[in-house]
Amino acid sequence: MLASAPIQPGKGHEAGRLLLEQLYRRATGEALPEILLSPMGKPYFARGGWHFSISHTPRHVFVALERHPIGLDAEELTRQVNPKLAQKILSPGEYRQYEAAQDKNRALLTFWVLKEAQGKLTGEGVRPWPNGTAFSLDDPHVFTQDGCILALLEERSHAF
Repeated sequence: MLASAPIQPGKGHEAGRLLLEQLYRRATGEALPEILLSPMGKPYFARGGWHFSISHTPRHVFVALERHPIGLDAEELTRQVNPKLAQKILSPGEYRQYEAAQDKNRALLTFWVLKEAQGKLTGEGVRPWPNGTAFSLDDPHVFTQDGCILALLEERSHAF
């Protein structure tokens, strides 16, 4: 399940928590269980068998809730990314795709949301530079919604 909502600037965390509460109650009929953090900082429910991922941009919040591990990331399509970042975060195969792309900013945003979603799925994050991946610009887990580009990766459907 994926839900989204517009937010006020600076209210991403609050809006994410509220939307997660609403989505969890809708899915289970229960109050939101306690949220704990793994040693690497990944949030998870203390009980219940549900998994979630939250992402927010300056204008929107997105929440995914499933029975299996998931990772979600979103970026505004209008966000301009420094092209120098491509050399730091892209693997050689991803960099070749980036170089061939007509819209390099969108290509970089696509790779970035995929890498962030993977880091959220695994709980490992994207530190220091996530250039050990082999994503594709036509990855079926990337889509647009509410003026944002999103990646939603699921443990059951995505092999790394």
